[in-house]
Amino acid sequence: MSILNVFSIAGSALNAQSQRLNVVASNLANADSTTSSTGQPYRSRQVVFQAIPMGGNQVKFGAGVKVSQVIEDTAPMKKVFDPKHPAAGEDGYVSYPNVNVVEEMVNMISASRSYQNSVDVMSTSKTMLQKLLALGQ
Repeated sequence: MSILNVFSIAGSALNAQSQRLNVVASNLANADSTTSSTGQPYRSRQVVFQAIPMGGNQVKFGAGVKVSQVIEDTAPMKKVFDPKHPAAGEDGYVSYPNVNVVEEMVNMISASRSYQNSVDVMSTSKTMLQKLLALGQ
């Protein structure tokens, strides 16, 4: 396995976790909004990861990761009875996003730790490569 593959794999993980953090930030920012840009209540979004093989054409040397798609959560919206709210329906209920703030915070912590782990892998690989080059002098 080439040392460059380690950087490619860790780099793909950095990119994927960065996109995941952006989706979490969007979910948290819209947790209390009653309408989105479409005029409907905001729906929570989640990222779907996909493995991407690294290496030559015939021999595979591990796999990186990429975000294959961002999907909307199909969970029902939260309904709150507030007949005085401008977005209330005829029944007096307001539809709020199906964003679970606790789950999103756990997602954020998980994504940030995964991101940091990938940074550590790249840093350790760089240090090992520098020591290897120093041995050759």
